[in-house]
Amino acid sequence: MGKGENNSSVDERVKLWLEGNFDEKTKEEVRKLLKNPAELNESFYRDLEFGTGGLRGIMGVGTNRMNIYTVGMATQGLCNYLKQQFSKLPEIKVAIAHDSRNNSKLFAETAAKILSANGIKVFLFDSLRPTPELSFTVRYLKCQSGIVITASHNPKEYNGYKVYWDDGGQIIAPHDKNIIEEVKKIKNIDQVRLDGNKDKIEIIGEEIDEIYTDKIKTLSISPELIKKNNDLKIVYTPLHGSGVKLIPKILEKFGFRNVIHVPQQDVTDGNFPTVKSPNPEEHAALDLALEKAKETDADLVLASDPDADRVGVAVKNKDGQFVLLNGNQTATLLINYLISCRASKKILNGNQYIVKTIVTTDLIADIAKKYKVEYFDVLTGFKYIADTIQQNEKENKDFIGGGEESYGFLAADFVRDKDAVMTCALVAETAAWARENGKTLWDVLVDIYVEYGFYKESLISIVRQGKSGAEEIQKMMERFRNNPPSFINNSEVMLINDYLKHLSYGKLSTPNDITLPVSNVLQFFLKDGSKISIRPSGTEPKIKFYFSVKEKLANKDDFQKVDDLLAERIKNIIADLKIS
Repeated sequence: MGKGENNSSVDERVKLWLEGNFDEKTKEEVRKLLKNPAELNESFYRDLEFGTGGLRGIMGVGTNRMNIYTVGMATQGLCNYLKQQFSKLPEIKVAIAHDSRNNSKLFAETAAKILSANGIKVFLFDSLRPTPELSFTVRYLKCQSGIVITASHNPKEYNGYKVYWDDGGQIIAPHDKNIIEEVKKIKNIDQVRLDGNKDKIEIIGEEIDEIYTDKIKTLSISPELIKKNNDLKIVYTPLHGSGVKLIPKILEKFGFRNVIHVPQQDVTDGNFPTVKSPNPEEHAALDLALEKAKETDADLVLASDPDADRVGVAVKNKDGQFVLLNGNQTATLLINYLISCRASKKILNGNQYIVKTIVTTDLIADIAKKYKVEYFDVLTGFKYIADTIQQNEKENKDFIGGGEESYGFLAADFVRDKDAVMTCALVAETAAWARENGKTLWDVLVDIYVEYGFYKESLISIVRQGKSGAEEIQKMMERFRNNPPSFINNSEVMLINDYLKHLSYGKLSTPNDITLPVSNVLQFFLKDGSKISIRPSGTEPKIKFYFSVKEKLANKDDFQKVDDLLAERIKNIIADLKIS
């Protein structure tokens, strides 16, 4: 399957689907599209791109859509690569999981059938499961690869196909590019082995759940504090997704006895009927949970996305009103708790480390520096955090935790992707620890700002659809790269990091040493401490601008004043860059 448009016209592609080895229902759907030329063109104008993580797209018939045939061709390409890479093994093993989205189970079963037809052993989950459990399972069952069918937090029309390697992390170089090349070689559905072998498919389920959640239970640092505060009121919603069983289960295993459900959202439904978007980054997705929290006078609100790898958190502020934390704030609270508790128990020995992405708050790094804990910056994407864990594993270093601003966190090396199951448990434990000290999570966050400085972050995503949109995004990057500003919001640009050119330059006497992989990212560091990062999205038609500003917070009473000051600074930066 090719990356973009190829020599075949839409008419030729349509003809192939009408005359080729496709089922009659699919052909009937194609005939219906013939009456809608615009939709027909969108469905067939190119092959759905198999990117560096896998597939993601709108479901439907056609070469540019998620369906059993595009999934099948991708799976055959993966099979061919696995058989090349692991030809000396007596048996190649692959684990497969799926979320609650429409067709997820069908796509998972399709992949299992094709893998088994190629002589590959498949461990297939019996029903929906969190993405991080798939990562755990790849490692636990010593698989060579893993597949999870999910489109994460995207709207209901979408689905996706993510590939994992034998370390439990999402595929990275060189395997990502090599798999893409193998997938491109599959030109026709006739090249796909569809004659599944049931003897090669083993159904797995609750036995893995128990092992996985028992392992997460070992991450608890302060079980005695949970025991004293086990009545903490926690509202949890899976947003109709795959966290519905395991997140309440892990909260119970940690010792929390007062988990409050949102019944409408415990219903597994790929149409996500109670939300516009099942994205915990968006306030509206948590509306029902917040209503339940106010009704029950809860202490904490937790929400996981459909594949349960990311978490939205709401806590009470000093006025008792619920506020949503962003991903940077949640990661800050968790890193502060995980490091400071280790320090108080005298189990820090200089061998520990944390990881964050280059667009995640530098407050995390400040906390690590205080406790003399090593930290690593990586490119955006949790696969790079997983790779860093893999590299440090060789030196027997102790991974404390890692996070990214987009609501993902991980606190163990037995999983190699962001994990909402363990994150929910650890956020609840951090809340119990705060309560034991007479505080809320909000109080703890403000205390951190007073000690280290008030960091405020914001993100703008500019969506530009289609070919013209991609060209516009490219021109934006070229403008900032080739004509970088000298001042932004009247503050001098002191350093520029260009990850595409591997250049770090500016007025700082010690520029950064860029050792990370090449990536289309620009960063501007200003004299007033502000940082602006710019990158096109790797999975969606958008360009992202990340803003980080910082100011001293003398005391808690000044919080609102400084918050307003920093919000104004971000507003002025955006205006100066002319991007809104």
